[in-house]
Amino acid sequence: MTSVAERLQRKSERQSSAKQVRLKLVYIDFWSALKLSFLVWLALGIVLIVAVVLVWVVLYSTDIFAKVDGLLADIIGDSFSLTRDLGLGRVTLFAVVVAALDTVVGTVLGALAALLYNLTVRVTGGLLVGFQNS
Repeated sequence: MTSVAERLQRKSERQSSAKQVRLKLVYIDFWSALKLSFLVWLALGIVLIVAVVLVWVVLYSTDIFAKVDGLLADIIGDSFSLTRDLGLGRVTLFAVVVAALDTVVGTVLGALAALLYNLTVRVTGGLLVGFQNS
């Protein structure tokens, strides 16, 4: 029984001057996918933390928080202070928690995607990838 990818490969065979290589991806190693997705999401989590801290520093240095505090004091009174409630420590801690959750969820999704691909390869025959040297 031939797979769909092999039938498509036979249909598209033609003479060309450029060298062509056709590869079929039939298996993704689960542990490699798990480790790679963990490292990618860990790097994205670090980027998220740094970006949140940089945005907070820029907003604080341009006195945006003080202006919003003045506006809120005029509207609702003196009981609310944006500078006090959204300090650098709280914002950074929130970013760290979100980055940790993203890392865990992203790692699980990467492993699940590898597992689902390995299960669907039995039906589809794999992914046919062609490279051409031009």
